[in-house]
Amino acid sequence: MGDRTSDQLLVERTKAGDKHAFDLLVLKYQHRIIKLIMRYVRDPAEAMDVSQEAFLKAYRAIPNFRGDSAFYTWMYRIAINTAKNHLVAARRRPLEYAADISESEDFEWHSSLQDADSPERQVIGTDLLRTIETTMESLPDELRAALTLRELDGLTYDEIAQVMECPVGTVRSRIFRARETLDKSIRPVMDGSDFT
Repeated sequence: MGDRTSDQLLVERTKAGDKHAFDLLVLKYQHRIIKLIMRYVRDPAEAMDVSQEAFLKAYRAIPNFRGDSAFYTWMYRIAINTAKNHLVAARRRPLEYAADISESEDFEWHSSLQDADSPERQVIGTDLLRTIETTMESLPDELRAALTLRELDGLTYDEIAQVMECPVGTVRSRIFRARETLDKSIRPVMDGSDFT
């Protein structure tokens, strides 16, 4: 039984009044949702509160869930909207992603930076990481969210379109523009290195 099928069964059980079924959905997706929200909310304790609020909103809205999309896609949309609403209420600027060089799954060039044997390479690695973080923070929300959902969460273009409630062509355009901006900002750093 696939994830979508098992999720749909849990949704149906939740709609029928089985609170334990929703608990299983929370357990299954809580880490992914918290990680997503932490790209918007700096403080881990706040992110936990916002994710709890997102799951509460989902629980209340589950009678209206039609199953047109996968449950986690629907949940991602709720989480993103809850995080954005939280930031608007708090009048804070979001931080989408704080790059962590120790997360090798996020950076395929991780080992070359980690094995840096010269001070020059260490400086370039630090500069590159700082440039990526700064560029990600400066991207418009739509571009940053699309790139994050694609590159870090591994969602398909169709899933991103459902989460962001826009056409797939718009998703492709946003990801292209985000990658292009990122490429332009890191090129000067990379041109001064021997990573290429």
